[in-house]
Amino acid sequence: MKIVNWLVSVGLLCSATMVNAAEKLTVYSYRQAFLIDPILADFTQKTGIEVDVVFSKKGIAERMVREGRLSKADIVLTSDFYRLMELVEKDLVSPATSDKLQQNIPPQYRSPDDMWYALTMRVRNVYSSKERLGKLDINYEDLADPKYSGKICTRSGKHPYNVSLVASMIAHHGELETKTWLQGVKANLARKPQGNDRAQVKAVSEGLCDIAIGNSYYLGKMLQDPKQKPWADASEINFPNQANRGSHINVSGMALAKHSKNTAAALQLMEFLSSDAAQQSYADVNMEYPVKADVAPSKLVASWGQFKADNLPIYKLAEHHSAAIKLLDQVQFDL
Repeated sequence: MKIVNWLVSVGLLCSATMVNAAEKLTVYSYRQAFLIDPILADFTQKTGIEVDVVFSKKGIAERMVREGRLSKADIVLTSDFYRLMELVEKDLVSPATSDKLQQNIPPQYRSPDDMWYALTMRVRNVYSSKERLGKLDINYEDLADPKYSGKICTRSGKHPYNVSLVASMIAHHGELETKTWLQGVKANLARKPQGNDRAQVKAVSEGLCDIAIGNSYYLGKMLQDPKQKPWADASEINFPNQANRGSHINVSGMALAKHSKNTAAALQLMEFLSSDAAQQSYADVNMEYPVKADVAPSKLVASWGQFKADNLPIYKLAEHHSAAIKLLDQVQFDL
């Protein structure tokens, strides 16, 4: 009888352990913890499912390749579309099929085969000196106009944000015309590509250039930083191509890890991240645009005005990624 009781106790303990294991998720994240911790805490409070976050600025895909089937990752969060594409190319994610996800996230901001979903949007803006140029009605194509010779600053052409912009130009104009455009932009640079997006706005404030290329949410970040606020105050934010196709969009996103041991709970978290509450939190904390159409941006972001977004499906950028890299090499953009 004691043996039977002992076996029953062991069985109950094992069952409890299995339940507890299933109620804990691991998120590998390219996004900094402070951006997502409040959202994940809210998820845990509502569901009882705990979430551990493993953050890294780079190398998550390589880590998952090394870990293989032993990987603890259930979900991967990325800071740009290039990282999502990398996960798919390396066969590190699985389809996450969900009516709720498809309802919350518009088709142009998700994979056609459910391999990834966008969470937030950011615009690739053109900043201009308030003092020397003022507000501009500008197209990306205009950046190659000789009238801007020696006036443009940008980070490396090989950075994923710029590669995505070049890929979008190929989608709209073809490789030959885009190569000519890149040559024109390079000829108009005030200095060798360097630094991050904030450094370009700083350069405008210092008079090193009159135009900078940078993502929209960096303006919000700079305006909240006493040291960087003067940089932001010296620039106008412009939404390119408003009279035609609209401004280029990049995205942060999420994907279900291929070797997740807790796919049901992981899918539950993905659905939560696409909800109104989570989308609003992203908008307020990181000054990004929600992908869910009925969620408003933060008041600060809204103050920059409404804009027309390029309706090119994000997944189409992947088709031109290699060509974009090739063209950047051919024109030696960063040299």
